[in-house]
Amino acid sequence: GTTGKPKGVQISQHALVNFLLSMREEPGLNAQDRLLAVTTLSFDIAGLELYLPLVVGARLIIASRDDATSGSALAALLEREQISVMQATPITWRLLLSTGWKGHPALKALCGGEALPLELARQLLSRVGSLYNMYGPTETTIWSTLNKIEPEDQSISVGGPIANTSIYILDAYGQPLPPGIPGELTIGGDGLARGYLRRPELTAERFPMCRIQGKEVRLYRTGDLAKWL
Repeated sequence: GTTGKPKGVQISQHALVNFLLSMREEPGLNAQDRLLAVTTLSFDIAGLELYLPLVVGARLIIASRDDATSGSALAALLEREQISVMQATPITWRLLLSTGWKGHPALKALCGGEALPLELARQLLSRVGSLYNMYGPTETTIWSTLNKIEPEDQSISVGGPIANTSIYILDAYGQPLPPGIPGELTIGGDGLARGYLRRPELTAERFPMCRIQGKEVRLYRTGDLAKWL
């Protein structure tokens, strides 16, 4: 986590399978794809890179630590292995662009882990076939929303929920807010973790039961501010 102190998030196989099957459809991966894995295994988003190719029968190429941290080496690897899909944080995409990388019209670029600036998105859009902004905390199994970025977009949003996932914008009293009003982004659905290992108080705080449209639902409070467009 961002604090450097692991919280012990308990993710079920069901949550991971739901995530992978949703990612198979969008952004999409098939047996003809060649995915380059650049993420350290201690980062949850490595789950997409390692498991999704196995689910669909795609080719998985694992970059060495030296290649993943060198823009020029990464550019050479993308070209040599004819990579069609790569997922990375904005920092890694900037590292790649700093080498003068020309891109590839067939590359599907996934960006997540931190906010995607509009100017970076525009640089990438001119070099790749498609670009997706991915958002989600570990507590809801890697990515919970995605947004395909288009050249005409004037701002970057986190998009909409993946399969079997619900997104709510709630006020301080846990009530849903209308479009345009900022509130806390909360997430429900099949991706929710069981909680934190041996931390019942923290689990109760971050995974409360909320009454939404007359029903009691279990949600994860992200602590992030958002609004419906």
